[in-house]
Amino acid sequence: MHRAIELAERAWGRVSPNPLVGAVVAGGDEVVGEGWHEGPGTPHAEVVALQRAGEAARGSTLVSSLEPCNRYGRTPPCTRAIIDAGVARVVIGASDPNLGPAEPGMGELRAAGVEVVPGVLAFEAERQNAAFLTHVRTGLPSVVLKMATSLDGRSAARDGSSRWVTGEEARADVQRLRAWADAVVVGAGTALADDPSLTVRDPRFSAAMAPLRVVVDSFGRVSAAGRLFDGAAPTLVATTERASDRRRTQWESAGAEVQVCEADPDGGVSLAALMAALGKRDVQGVLLEGGPTLAWSAVRDRVVDRVVFYLAPLLVGGVDAPSALGGTGFASIADALRVRTTSVERIGDDLRWEGDVHRDR
Repeated sequence: MHRAIELAERAWGRVSPNPLVGAVVAGGDEVVGEGWHEGPGTPHAEVVALQRAGEAARGSTLVSSLEPCNRYGRTPPCTRAIIDAGVARVVIGASDPNLGPAEPGMGELRAAGVEVVPGVLAFEAERQNAAFLTHVRTGLPSVVLKMATSLDGRSAARDGSSRWVTGEEARADVQRLRAWADAVVVGAGTALADDPSLTVRDPRFSAAMAPLRVVVDSFGRVSAAGRLFDGAAPTLVATTERASDRRRTQWESAGAEVQVCEADPDGGVSLAALMAALGKRDVQGVLLEGGPTLAWSAVRDRVVDRVVFYLAPLLVGGVDAPSALGGTGFASIADALRVRTTSVERIGDDLRWEGDVHRDR
C-alpha cells in the first residue's frame, strides 16, 4: 500500500477534480504491474496496473489506494476490469464516498468471488485525498492555511520586510502546495504589499493545472494593475457591497471574475460564504497564503482544515512587528483553535510543521 500511495503522487497537481490513485498488482512476492491515474479522462490506476500485468494478473493481489469504481463515467468501471482479469484479492486504502454508503465497489467484487481487504493504511490514503474526500462529503473545499514565521512568531520585521523569512527550500515546498491547490487565496494587504503572481513556477510541477487566484478585498483597495491581473491564470476577486461599482468594473475589465460575498460581523468578506461559493464551483483544495489579517479571519471563522507552518531560525522581536495571526485573538485559551500535529520535518534550515484542525464540519 505504501507503494500504491507513492505512485499516486506522480500525478500531483494534475488530477482534480478526480482523486489521486495508485495501484500495484502482485503475484506472490513479485510486483507484476503498477499504475497511477494521470487525470480526468485517462485510464484509472487499477486498469493501467492490470494492463501492465497482462496474464500475470490472473490469481494476483491488486492493491489500490482508493476503492475501485463500479460505474461508467469518462472511463469504464474498474471493478469489471478487475473481475475480468481474474484478480483473486483486492486490498484497498480509502473508501470512496462517491460510491455511496453501501460500498458497491467492494460489494460487486465480493459478489464475484474476489476477496476484499479494506482500510489498509486508511489514514495515509485518506490524507492524500483530503481535498477530494472533504468536497464529496461536505460540498466544501479542504482549506490549508500556510504560514511562515521566525522563532518568535513574527511574519515580518517592524518595517514590514518579510523577504525572506524562510529559506529557498521552504519556498520551493510552497510551490508544491500551490500545485496541489485548486485555488490560492490572499488578502488585500498581501496583494498590495507583495504584488504576488500566485502561479506555480517550479519546473517539477510544470504540468500542474494553474490554480484559481483569489483576492479577498472587502473594500476595493486593490487596483487592477498588479500581477494578479496579468492573465497568467484565472483570477477571482471576493468582495462585499462596500467595494465601489467603479472598482468592480476595473477588475472585470482586467479579466477578473468578481464574487460579491456576504459580510462578516466586521464588514469584511465572510470566509465561510466564500468557501461555500468555491465549493459550488468544484474547488476542492484551497491554499490560504494571506497575511495576518486573512489568517486570523480564517482561524476565527473556523474554515481551516489543515495548517502548514514554516518556522525559520530567526529572532525578530518588536511589539510592532506583525505576528502570524492578526486580529483581536481569542479571549481565552479555551476558545483557541486546537491543531493535532501530524508531521514535523526539517527543510533546509527551516522546520515544516503540519497539523489537522480539531473541529466539527
